[in-house]
Amino acid sequence: MAHIIVVGNEKGGAGKSTASMHVASALSRLGHKVACLDLDLRQRTLARYVENRRRFAEESGLDLPQCDFHDLPDIDGTNLKPGENIYDHRLSAAVTQLEPDADFILIDCPGSHTRLSQVAHSLADTLITPLNDSFVDFDLLARIDSRGEKILGPSVYSEMVWNARQLRAQAGLKPIDWIVMRNRVGTQRMVNKEKMENALKMLSKRIGFRIAPGFSERVIFRELFPRGLTLLDLRDVGVAQLNMSNIAARQELRDMMKALRLPGVEIDF
Repeated sequence: MAHIIVVGNEKGGAGKSTASMHVASALSRLGHKVACLDLDLRQRTLARYVENRRRFAEESGLDLPQCDFHDLPDIDGTNLKPGENIYDHRLSAAVTQLEPDADFILIDCPGSHTRLSQVAHSLADTLITPLNDSFVDFDLLARIDSRGEKILGPSVYSEMVWNARQLRAQAGLKPIDWIVMRNRVGTQRMVNKEKMENALKMLSKRIGFRIAPGFSERVIFRELFPRGLTLLDLRDVGVAQLNMSNIAARQELRDMMKALRLPGVEIDF
């Protein structure tokens, strides 16, 4: 059975697709067979990332590690029973098709609440939630008091994850390993940064997730997208001498991959 990784957050701009492509590329580089699905059927950022990567590799004659991208299969809606949702069947059909041959199935969810995203969360063995280091984004996980010091209660996204956990428990599946990945963390020791850190620690104990380091705000991520590249590809494309920013970014990726604790994965890049 493939290990299913879901990258989800109901807020756009948190870095889901960047995280998805780097996780998929890192696993592929480590020799694992990775199948990818993009559930944002409108923007298709991960899909375009993969398309850009394949095209650039072909044009440049480079043998870059690739994930195996798939679109959701079409389903004949006339065969559905009353009350059944066609998107449930499209996603379950895709996963059923990919599971026998893949080591990992990575599912990138849209930055909004959709039926597809809801179902995907219930399939997750590992759930990665990228979160910008801001109380604006934190509000998606929990409501907090005006001083940023007391958790008032879970918010909409946390409740969706809770429902997904309940569905998995009812089906006799193992619990979701939920990881909140802190993105765009400031380098300076600021008051807001410390409050965010303390709030996340409190919330992690209350609703059950692990905290992992993510990516700082770096121009290189925007520069890599048109070619479908990741931080691990820089030397493959002729960047012999990495600058300090690139070295720091690769270390962030290494730390993030280690924090995921994916089964059978040894980080050696």
